[in-house]
Amino acid sequence: MREAFFLAGAEGGRFCLVTHPAGPSIGGLLYVPPFAEELNKTRRMAALAASAFAARGWTVCQLDLFGTGDSAGDFGDTTWAHWLADIDLAWAWMQENVPGPAALWSLRGGALLASDWASGRGVDCPWLMWQPVTAGRQHLAQFLRLKSAAAMLNAADAQRTTQELRKTLAAGATVEVAGYTLNPALVQGMEAAQLRLSAGRRSPLSVLEVTSQERSSLSPALTRFCSQLEADEVTCTTGVVAGPAFWQTVEVEVAPELVVASQTVLEGWAA
Repeated sequence: MREAFFLAGAEGGRFCLVTHPAGPSIGGLLYVPPFAEELNKTRRMAALAASAFAARGWTVCQLDLFGTGDSAGDFGDTTWAHWLADIDLAWAWMQENVPGPAALWSLRGGALLASDWASGRGVDCPWLMWQPVTAGRQHLAQFLRLKSAAAMLNAADAQRTTQELRKTLAAGATVEVAGYTLNPALVQGMEAAQLRLSAGRRSPLSVLEVTSQERSSLSPALTRFCSQLEADEVTCTTGVVAGPAFWQTVEVEVAPELVVASQTVLEGWAA
């Protein structure tokens, strides 16, 4: 069963779509979505996964952050602080309304936001990471390059354009990229974000990566991330599954094997 409602937040409501299990709830799973156009390209995949997770007993909360989807606000007015506060709202709702443990589920850049939130609030909870981005500055640079790609610029001009966009943002002005108006206050938060977890973390963590190539190991960036977790004595399970890069494909696509692997992770948490 699905339930849609608005949570009362600063500057208007935040739209939530909650998928309930048919029977008793094992716990709550809060989805922290990716950034900008990746959010739109992955809605179908997120909906597919939410239904699958609910079928295994989890209550799944999908939140539209401020300035996105059906929530209040314009994207161009969004700040990083808005989004951190939005997670506060949804997390409080889950703790008050969903029996069992509360957990995080993030996709791509959502991991940066969730990491910043969890470390700032001292939250240690189970966390399922899909294709996590490890550095906000790099993630933003990739997004800014979309403006150069749209203009079909050569490498030198593309680099110059990206530098000019950064200077404009640093001066406190907004810029438009791929139809999205970027607020400097949002950019500052994203640029500073790093995927970090507190040393001594005790809750289960799983990192899952999708690849269209024939490989069984994580990408170099995620390998480094998981190695750092090991050095910090944080337990982390990992997995690589076959499928399309559904967050960036031209047509909307899904990766069913990622859902199956995630169900296995969730079953382990519930055991």
